[in-house]
Amino acid sequence: MAESHGMINRWWRVVGGLLMNLALGSLYAWSVFVAPLEKEFGWKRADTSSVFGWAVIVFALSFIIAGRLQDKLGPFMVSITGCILLTAGFLLSAKTTSLTYLIICFGVVVGIGNGFGYATPIPVMAKWFPDKRGLAVGLAVAGYGGGSAIFGPMANLWLIPTYGWRTTFTILGVIFFVMTLLGAFLLKNPPVGYRPAGWTPAPASKAAATTYEFTPGETLRTPAFYFMWIAYALGTFGGFMVISQLVPFAKSMMIPAGALTAITLVIGAAGNASGRILSGWMSDAMGRLNVLRLMIGISAVAMPILYLTGSNVMLLYVMVFIVYWCYGTQLSVNGSATSDFWGTKNAGINYGMLFTAWGVTGYGASKVAGMLFEKYKNYQAAFYTAAALAVVALLCELMAKRPSPPSGATT
Repeated sequence: MAESHGMINRWWRVVGGLLMNLALGSLYAWSVFVAPLEKEFGWKRADTSSVFGWAVIVFALSFIIAGRLQDKLGPFMVSITGCILLTAGFLLSAKTTSLTYLIICFGVVVGIGNGFGYATPIPVMAKWFPDKRGLAVGLAVAGYGGGSAIFGPMANLWLIPTYGWRTTFTILGVIFFVMTLLGAFLLKNPPVGYRPAGWTPAPASKAAATTYEFTPGETLRTPAFYFMWIAYALGTFGGFMVISQLVPFAKSMMIPAGALTAITLVIGAAGNASGRILSGWMSDAMGRLNVLRLMIGISAVAMPILYLTGSNVMLLYVMVFIVYWCYGTQLSVNGSATSDFWGTKNAGINYGMLFTAWGVTGYGASKVAGMLFEKYKNYQAAFYTAAALAVVALLCELMAKRPSPPSGATT
């Protein structure tokens, strides 16, 4: 009975992480607000893109602070802070009258809310699931990839046409408050030294975790951190370049409007969420670096094929799913790898430092892709450049090795 209770107890933490990330994943659904905002205020695409860019940068930077606080104070207070800021950002965005105001409310306040909310599920899962870390982290963060598949269509097809974009911001803010509040109450750390009943670590396993707790400074002194940071940045940069160009690329291929909606809001989100869950599960058996290498290698091949098969709707669906899968893998498996390689005690800040790689990606990828299109007047350069970046990322992952504790350290 006690063993059954313990298992139920820890799977509730996954539910908390999933609820938190489903709400936070609304950041990916930002695109549904772009058209109504541009129509009402006469803004250009560069203006609305800057709002998302600010949100991504602030998200990544605040993650470091939130991760450190999570390590010191535990997940609850950090999660509640994320809950309040995310909700406030959406409610305030409903009152938008200028671009500067929206950048502050959505780009900064929602961005910080994302950083604080996202900082807690991964360390909590890592501590509760030393035996199934990849799967548990993948399930928890899958919500971030799947949130846009739920709230994007809801806002785009029903809320905005029926109530307008201002009321939609308000409705979503209330929904996200409830979801993140519930998530915050469910995200609790296990007792120190917790192990699942009947489980003993297997040192020879490819996914075996370190027994030494690296401080942030020690983490930064390991070569693996820099190889993985570069691979994370370039792997997701290439993926984001392709993702940011999917809609205009598909339009240039004369893909029907209905198919475009499926590509951007359903197929992509399903691939993203699947990559986070199933690649996380695979990494428990195959090892974190092996799965990262495999999926980055697949993405290097998939992105040019996506370009070459773009005129065929069914093949386009398949390749979009694969590209998003490979992209989602990196957001999931890097989180598990951080706890495996550098320990769980400082997992919040250690992953926060690694996660800044994604912040560089989110801010710069779409801009670079746009510049390439302006220069060459086609999408080939963006897709092939993305593949080349993935190849460099793969080389970095191949050079990354599991870090060893500092000389003289006791484990």
